Amino acid sequence: MDASVRAKLMRVSVATLATALFKRGLRNQVIQGVHPVSAKGVNMVGPAFTLRYIPAREDRNQLSVFRNPEHPQRVAVETCPAGHVLVMDSRKDPRAASAGDILVTRLMVRGVAGVVTDGGFRDAATIGALDIPAYHTRPSSPTNLTLHEALDLNVPIGCGDVAVFPGDIVVGDDDCVIVIPQSIAVEVADEALEMTAYEDFVVEKVKSGTPVIGLYPKTKDAFTEEFESWRRRHSR
Repeated sequence: MDASVRAKLMRVSVATLATALFKRGLRNQVIQGVHPVSAKGVNMVGPAFTLRYIPAREDRNQLSVFRNPEHPQRVAVETCPAGHVLVMDSRKDPRAASAGDILVTRLMVRGVAGVVTDGGFRDAATIGALDIPAYHTRPSSPTNLTLHEALDLNVPIGCGDVAVFPGDIVVGDDDCVIVIPQSIAVEVADEALEMTAYEDFVVEKVKSGTPVIGLYPKTKDAFTEEFESWRRRHSR
């Protein structure tokens, strides 16, 4: 991933990115029902590396399958590239865990940028204390084998009702997670950074008592010159 694009996306909110994508006709890019295990205060940014679960079947998903060195869940943890985000399709079912603290710790040590599931994590309190952004629906203690079978790596998936293709850019903040199609990531990052500068200006104006009509969105020309002056003062 281009370092300059990553740096820009580190500085913008998911809400601002959602608006930038909506301008381009993309309405359903925020992964639904997924929240940070613990707030980190910095964004998660990286290309998607995906893992798909299907419903488990008892003859295929006993604890012994974890002894297989080619088990897809284990392979995903060991092959997700550094700087990428592991995104898991757990069928929006948190009744069984998508992973636990040992696997997420391994991702952290390998330099993975973050991990997202539309299911749940076991050992969530421990995961929340790790130095890696992690997003799920809720804590879940049962092993994934009770309900889910890890099947496919780095294929198109659905996560929280959002289509995620390998290489899509995934951004998470302290609220939620959004997926940006790779082909428009550069232009969306540029626009979102510009939007963020204006929104910061607007917040200052609103705190000082300025009404929002004409200011947000900017329909009064008087705010154009004032914003440019604000940008110069703040090197934005």
